[in-house]
Amino acid sequence: QSLEDMGFFCVDNLPPSLLEKFVELCAQSQGKIDKAAVVCDLRGGEFFSSLNQALRDLLEAGFRYQILFLEASDNVLVNRYKESRRRHPISPQGNILEGIRAERRYLVELRGQAHKIIDSSDLTNAQMKKKIREVFGSENDPARMSVSVVSFGFKYGIPLDADIIIDVRFLPN
Repeated sequence: QSLEDMGFFCVDNLPPSLLEKFVELCAQSQGKIDKAAVVCDLRGGEFFSSLNQALRDLLEAGFRYQILFLEASDNVLVNRYKESRRRHPISPQGNILEGIRAERRYLVELRGQAHKIIDSSDLTNAQMKKKIREVFGSENDPARMSVSVVSFGFKYGIPLDADIIIDVRFLPN
């Protein structure tokens, strides 16, 4: 959601075999999609094993990308799985900790390729959003504060989307 707020076109859990086609589609959008983010994780099951090859294919085709690797401590991950009551994708029998450890072994190569690694163990949602904005944000980021000045007539009602209303009727025109 942080990346979407910054104007990225986001796709969650895209099979790696479709990654190059997706990038080509973005390139053919005539500038409509200039920033894209793709989440690939182990939920993809057997498709995930082709991620490293898909990334190599992107480089060979001349596409630039950055890998953001998110991680957290075992304790935090176990608690997150327990809170969500979801099974770990590698450990469908229910042993969350074994699944997390197997996932770490499986992702060691990808972690080594990452351009940025963020440990989210002790981060709140707001802190995580700030870190992501520091890495991928820009000066013309749509998530930055913007100010709109709107003139309206009180007899027609206050604009519904106004955050602050300042009555300046006492000022001379």
